[in-house]
Amino acid sequence: MASLTIRKLDDAIKSYLRLRSAKNGRSVEEEVRVILREYCEGSPAPTASLTLPSTPAERPAVQRTGPAIGQASVTLIIGGGIAAFKSLELIRRLKERHIDVRCVLTKAAQQFVTPLSASALSHERVYTDLFDPGSEFDAGHIRLARECDLIVVAPATADLMAKMAQGHADDLASAILLAANRPILLAPAMNPLMWNNAATRRNVLQLRRDGIHMIGPSAGEMAESNEAGVGRMSEAIEIAAAAVDILRPPRPRPLAGKRVLITAGPTHEAIDPVRYIANRSSGKQGFAIAAAAQAAGADVTLVSGPVELRDPPGVTVIRVESARDMLHRVEAALPADIAIFAAAVADWRVAHEGEQKLKKTSAGMPPLQLVENPDILATISKLQDKRPPLVIGFAAETEQLIHNAKAKIARKGCDWIVANDVSPETGVMGGDRNTVHLLTRDDDNKIRVDSWPVMTKEQVAAELVAKIAKTMEKKS
Repeated sequence: MASLTIRKLDDAIKSYLRLRSAKNGRSVEEEVRVILREYCEGSPAPTASLTLPSTPAERPAVQRTGPAIGQASVTLIIGGGIAAFKSLELIRRLKERHIDVRCVLTKAAQQFVTPLSASALSHERVYTDLFDPGSEFDAGHIRLARECDLIVVAPATADLMAKMAQGHADDLASAILLAANRPILLAPAMNPLMWNNAATRRNVLQLRRDGIHMIGPSAGEMAESNEAGVGRMSEAIEIAAAAVDILRPPRPRPLAGKRVLITAGPTHEAIDPVRYIANRSSGKQGFAIAAAAQAAGADVTLVSGPVELRDPPGVTVIRVESARDMLHRVEAALPADIAIFAAAVADWRVAHEGEQKLKKTSAGMPPLQLVENPDILATISKLQDKRPPLVIGFAAETEQLIHNAKAKIARKGCDWIVANDVSPETGVMGGDRNTVHLLTRDDDNKIRVDSWPVMTKEQVAAELVAKIAKTMEKKS
């Protein structure tokens, strides 16, 4: 026989063959020939002592031929930059999404994170050396490049990207990237001057032309003192989301071609240059709805009051302070197919804002005359021109929830109301979960109440957007 072709072996036998051939300094094919010869000569069958090593560090490079059914697999290459610490969080975020992770650390990366920490989080062996006899006896870098669904490089340093663009393969990471036939996602991270250097810009352009996916970098403060600009690695949760978008089949986009206008967060009504009237709204529910609508294919404009939240990717975000600012921006964003008013707009403002900080006086508290703010939901619901075909309001109540929500839908003139109990004991305001009741009008103009179970605000957003999409489909 000139050559041997071996297929359909279970993982245990593959592992045995790899370990035995490595121990004896032979290729797997040569080792199989030796086993067959020993067996034909009457030696004991080699499978009699077939066992797998008990510790992760002793196990062979790969113990599977591919990801489990329904389980995606990522090879994560961690480059040598201070942002490498974020990659440990990325491992956790990927595994939360039921993605298997195998890590490769460059020599420089090991100055920032250890193989032990990456192994503990991934529950897999970590790879560091192109010439590791324990994994390269059967071209381990090829398996790391092929036996996965996606390769993620985070942080992708200027050096790593330069190697990729020029086709270098002088270490394990660059060899994997050159041998890859899987999608590659880069999360660049470097000093702003390095990112803006002409050489880096040329390399980035070349990599994009080669079909490489990228996320970031973001703008912000650098690790170096007094350094800021574009160069920060994207957050782990953002990279994980980008990885999922590449790994998963394309999601339905039922709101493609629709324009969605959303308000979120509180408003701040100035009393003087220092003080203001506000409420406890975090904006989380409105931001979650904006993200869900964008994921459904809509062109989303989000008008937000002051919140401490990141802009949802792909959403046009307009930041405002007061109710009057919000109304002005909402009117300017029309026309829209769907308008969702999730903002907790302050009902009142002071009639005369103080030009200077109001001081205590011997006469006591200075009088504050309050006037009513514009009603954004009612204003848009009652437009003669440019009224969106579907207008949805929110009713945040602390008592008689359904009764007050029914009165609000009738008074405001909107089509739907999402009612939720925001009493302090519920933890809804500022929290991550919500319990809502959706009030809609049927064909006879009767109000129907659909009560939903406790959900995360992201789940509420997804359910609401799905119902919106179904309604818009019926209307069209």
